[in-house]
Amino acid sequence: MSNAWRQVFSQLHHGHSLPVKPTAWKSIQALLAESRAAADRRALGPRPHRGRGYYAHCRCRELYFKNLSKQKQKEDMEKNGNNRKLRVCVATCNRADYSKLAPIMFGIKAEPQFFELDVVVLGSHLIDDYGNTYRMIEQDDFDIHTRLHTIVRGEDEAAMVESVGLALVKLPDVLNRLKPDIMIVHGDRFDALALATSAALMNIRILHIEGGEVSGTIDDSIRHAITKLAHYHVCCTRSAEQHLIAMCEDHDRILLAGCPSYDKLLSAKNKDYMSVIRMWLGEDVKPRDYIVALQHPVTTDIKHSIKMFELTLDALISFNKRTLVLFPNVDAGSKEMVRVMRKKGIEHHPNFRAVKHVPFDQFIQLVAHAGCMIGNSSCGVREVGAFGTPVINLGTRQTGRETGENVLHVRDADTQDKILHALQLQFGKQYPCSKIYGDGNAVPRILKFLKSIDLKEPLQKKFCFPPVKDNISQDIDHILETQSALAVDLGGTNLRVAIVSMKGEIVKKYTQLNPKTYEDRLGLILKMCVEAASEAVNLNCRILGVGISTGGRVNPREGIVLHSTKLIQEWSSVDLRTPISDALHLPVWVDNDGNCAALAERKFGHGKGIENFVTLITGTGIGGGIIHQHELIHGSSFCAAELGHIVVSLDGPECLCGSQGCIEAYASGIALQREAKKLHDEDLLLVEGMSMKNEEVVSAAHLIQAAKLGNAKAESILRTAGTALGLGVVNILHTMNPSLVILSGVLASHYVNAVKDVIHRQALSSVKTVDVVVSNLADPALLGAASLVLDYTTRRIY
Repeated sequence: MSNAWRQVFSQLHHGHSLPVKPTAWKSIQALLAESRAAADRRALGPRPHRGRGYYAHCRCRELYFKNLSKQKQKEDMEKNGNNRKLRVCVATCNRADYSKLAPIMFGIKAEPQFFELDVVVLGSHLIDDYGNTYRMIEQDDFDIHTRLHTIVRGEDEAAMVESVGLALVKLPDVLNRLKPDIMIVHGDRFDALALATSAALMNIRILHIEGGEVSGTIDDSIRHAITKLAHYHVCCTRSAEQHLIAMCEDHDRILLAGCPSYDKLLSAKNKDYMSVIRMWLGEDVKPRDYIVALQHPVTTDIKHSIKMFELTLDALISFNKRTLVLFPNVDAGSKEMVRVMRKKGIEHHPNFRAVKHVPFDQFIQLVAHAGCMIGNSSCGVREVGAFGTPVINLGTRQTGRETGENVLHVRDADTQDKILHALQLQFGKQYPCSKIYGDGNAVPRILKFLKSIDLKEPLQKKFCFPPVKDNISQDIDHILETQSALAVDLGGTNLRVAIVSMKGEIVKKYTQLNPKTYEDRLGLILKMCVEAASEAVNLNCRILGVGISTGGRVNPREGIVLHSTKLIQEWSSVDLRTPISDALHLPVWVDNDGNCAALAERKFGHGKGIENFVTLITGTGIGGGIIHQHELIHGSSFCAAELGHIVVSLDGPECLCGSQGCIEAYASGIALQREAKKLHDEDLLLVEGMSMKNEEVVSAAHLIQAAKLGNAKAESILRTAGTALGLGVVNILHTMNPSLVILSGVLASHYVNAVKDVIHRQALSSVKTVDVVVSNLADPALLGAASLVLDYTTRRIY
């Protein structure tokens, strides 16, 4: 190959572009002709094979014309002004950050009309001891533009510092050649700090993924340092967004998108997994009968983290279950942890499989079907929650992370016993799927956010001083959704599903007749919830979970209806949580309709801010809920607040529960309808001003109307009903001593004065001052079901 071609090839190989002027075409064409002739002579000579020069020539031509085509595309885009492609550089340092970045990279690659992608690989990706994980990037069919060996071996604090320095030395040349419009940096690793520092100093815009989160070790400081260098932020949770705002970042440059890895996670569990389990753990291993262990050193307390790792391995050996152990990351202390593994013979133990790396797609399947995951990886507290797999989080490395109820924390351990006990508690359980960190739609949001970036805006960051108020508007230009819940109300007649916002606004409501059989009812609930969840995306609502209000006795801890009322058939010993959570990949809460009404009042109604109050529902039946010291009372067998079955007369009318003289037998809608029918049968119901059609069913409404029109019999029945309800309230006052009684339901306004009169006549003087009010909530059952979700998730997050 001639010297001229060598120069051309060298420049192209290193990513330099070659300006092509009209005067240069003759020399270029002459070089091409000379090279072709030389290649043909070699091909026709005595040696039948083609030499190195020929292939170098072909490669050079390929690179040259590829480069020329790229240049022409770039020039065309620049002529079109704002329509030019956004040149995005994605830099990945290790297997963990690639699992988050890969979905974004696939999204960028799928839209070549908007984006041009350059991939830079550095860090532990390129180290054999950590699995040469750059290969999975190649297997995903991404062109790696640059490989940078930046890790200084030693696995101690000094080596980490030297690695950052080495990356800072090498990165400027790469960024000068690529000239990206924006660089995407993930997380909190020391490699990522070098990337962000280089890009910021070279006036390249930075998009930081997963900023604003809180965890243990030095990672917190690095993450927040990158936040201050970054121009744009993609966060995964509402609290992370609040942290970024508190750090004075510009609201308009923050996107609450969710974790990109959830886009793959939520569609992965149902794929073929048995072959993956057998490949990594052996032919004889069954789902839910093995453990995945992944533990990294804590760089701020290496000695203690190694001791904790040693105790973990001892506990796993004692627990005697097949275990997949992944090698730790490249942080300071990892070498000592590997020594501990080898000292205990983990690599040769029959119950253990020790591996450097598992491809992410296969790792998802392994944790999704594991009996338990143990360690201190962020994957345990973040991604694994999407499957409800039990997790034991060890030590302080993830302190501050938001977690689902599947995570059990072991903050410190002096012996293996505490870890062993945690394994016994967690192994084999199945928790509701958690979507704290994402809903599977992060990548479309991120791509939309990238397209909205205006490169004409000043590069200099602006900070929002002073920190913003607590109540932040969610209606910004980007895609911040309204936090919402799916509320389900199972009534005797209708089945209702609604999307309810954090402020108690019913955004959309769906109503169907409640089917008579269990199978039809559950199928309809799932269908309506799926429809509502899909519509929520169009309505810009983020669904945090599903709350279900139902009649009967409910175990809210397990999400099971224990016994139902006679109004809902085939509805005893029904597990509602599991099928709905599995279908929607959302956490699910279930409670009694009376309890839900009390929760609705506590969050949205008269009970807001009240420490002790009681809610009574007066409808078809009589129910209620008790709030004591701001908390809902369930009772030892989940039978608290069955207020309708307080007995106020020993020889009163028979109740549906089988007893006599219950409040419900006097004051419920069913009881009033019964008395109305008796009057109607004796022609004593209708008075002047009333009329009924032949086919019209007599109801409680007719009795109330007759009383208003002066029917003495009807007035007497309502007075008796109000007295019975009032006596029940007096019993509640003498038992619970609440400061407020809230009457809810369609009959509340007809009873309120009667109840006040009975309290004045019958109650002890110390409780006579209690306030009795009528609820102002239009739909307490749905709002209460939504409160189950909104109260829990906001407590969890904030």
